Amino acid sequence: MAFSSNSSGGAMADMNVTPLVDVMLVLLIIFMVTAPPLSYQIQIDLPQKSTVEPPKEKEPPEPIDIHVQAGGTIAWNGSPVPLATLQSQFNVEGARDVQPTINITVDPDAEYETLAKVLARTKNADLKKISFQE
Repeated sequence: MAFSSNSSGGAMADMNVTPLVDVMLVLLIIFMVTAPPLSYQIQIDLPQKSTVEPPKEKEPPEPIDIHVQAGGTIAWNGSPVPLATLQSQFNVEGARDVQPTINITVDPDAEYETLAKVLARTKNADLKKISFQE
């Protein structure tokens, strides 16, 4: 406690501002050091207007419905297809510019092994759009 020199003999009630000034000076130095890097210019390449029209998108082909039935039979758009010829048909569809969507539905009683073979053949044909239907 600081004591006043007046004759009242009581304690001084003034706040000690020295720690506050020290903290403010430290903050001022921190802001002075960090402010110059924030003022540098950042190069951004913005897109420019083009006079060339983008190529028109092709119409997607009709989706192909694959139905894996109980007993291991497979139907391609409603017609039965042997598993051996399925790969060649997927290869033809995978070679197109715009690939069709392969919609796969599975009977609840169908074997998982048959579904796994169908999925492996779609992957081998590089078909990207595969969906599962209920």
